[in-house]
Amino acid sequence: MTRAQQTISIALLLSSLYIAVFMQIVSLPEKIHTEIVPVLPFWALVSFGAYLLFKLGWGVFTFNDVPDAHAEILAQIKEARTELRAKGVDVGSD
Repeated sequence: MTRAQQTISIALLLSSLYIAVFMQIVSLPEKIHTEIVPVLPFWALVSFGAYLLFKLGWGVFTFNDVPDAHAEILAQIKEARTELRAKGVDVGSD
C-alpha cells in the first residue's frame, strides 16, 4: 500500500466515523453531541495548521545545521561545471 493510499484510507475512516457520530448513528451524551461534535472539523483544521507551522518553523530553525550537505552540494556543482565545460558549455566562473 502506497503512502497516498494509506492517507486516503485513514481520511475516509475518520470521515466515516465523524459522519456516524454527527448523524447520531453512534450515540453519545447530548452535551458532547451538541457542543463538541459540530466543532471537531474546525478543531482538526486548526490543529493541522498549527502542526504544519511548527514543522515549517523547525525546518527554518535547523536550516543551518547541515554543513555536510552544503559541502556535498558544492562538490556536485563543481563536478557538474567540470562535466559541462568538457562538453563545451559556458557555465561562468567558479
